Amino acid sequence: MAEKHWTDQAAIDAWLEWLEGTRGRSKRTVEAYGMAVRRLHEYLQQEGVALLDVDAGQLELFSGLYLHKKGVVARSRIPYISALRGFFAFAQARRMVARNPAAKLSHPKTGMPLPRTISLANAERLMWAPDMGTFIGIRDAAMLALLIGCGPRVSGLVALNESSLRPIQVGNEARLAVVFREKGQKERMLPVPKEADMLLRVYLGHEELKAIDRDIMVKDGQGTHPDRVLFVSVRSTILRPDEHRGEKRRLTRKAVHDMVQRYGRRLGIPLEELHPHAFRHLFGTELTEDDVSLASTQDLMGHADPKSTSIYIRLAQRRKAKLIDQNAPLAKMRTPVSELLKRLPPG
Repeated sequence: MAEKHWTDQAAIDAWLEWLEGTRGRSKRTVEAYGMAVRRLHEYLQQEGVALLDVDAGQLELFSGLYLHKKGVVARSRIPYISALRGFFAFAQARRMVARNPAAKLSHPKTGMPLPRTISLANAERLMWAPDMGTFIGIRDAAMLALLIGCGPRVSGLVALNESSLRPIQVGNEARLAVVFREKGQKERMLPVPKEADMLLRVYLGHEELKAIDRDIMVKDGQGTHPDRVLFVSVRSTILRPDEHRGEKRRLTRKAVHDMVQRYGRRLGIPLEELHPHAFRHLFGTELTEDDVSLASTQDLMGHADPKSTSIYIRLAQRRKAKLIDQNAPLAKMRTPVSELLKRLPPG
């Protein structure tokens, strides 16, 4: 039996607090899910229906025809469905509702689009774009090297602190590893590629960085301890100089996106390649091109679902070309151009 003392807004607030505090969902996910349920709430208010009194048919109408008419395409409706299913499952468990009206709410069928990636050649051009004679240039080069060399989500990149860098030993060589905390605060530790390792050490030793107050206190399983923001902003248009310190020195996702666009536009790189996630897709594609196993790629990318990793098989064109050239029927027969091909220099 449902308990009647819950208001719609109190139910939403309790669920969002539970998502972030108990389930450890990221602020971005909590904001997106909250927006979805509030949009349903606004729709139901127009219909004269309370959120906690909604039935399955009304949910189907909202998540289907209503959102479609509002211009929300099928793929963009998926987070709405996930949010509604999660909210009403929570509401039923807390006895806010007697039955879960979203229990049979299904995700819309969509094709899996190929992710937008950046070409290896354009990623290399971007690595040469920052001015290495300046502090900002060194900072940007270090960030680009991590984006390209480790494939993090941009949220994981900007969340890095100095303690996220760990010394490791690879044979007789002292190297750095980096710990990314991304979706749901899940951790994954990766060795830093040698090029990014060197750029990070140059950045950390820079005199301008030493003059910046980026001290913070962080809480983890071992308690609260001092740390430092890793990638810092150098100016702020909204903060006074005395306020621009500590956590407020941390670069935002938008700042990284703007940095990629600024360098890329100068180089004439196509706009669709100029987003930070394109480097993550490049990372996954290049691993697949070199026949790294699906399980290893999934581990390196921090994918919970192997289906997220398998998309890169569709992008691995060099690998496909090699398979075709060596194993398809034309590779096993003599053709009018076979001798000519043998005389051509390797491409």
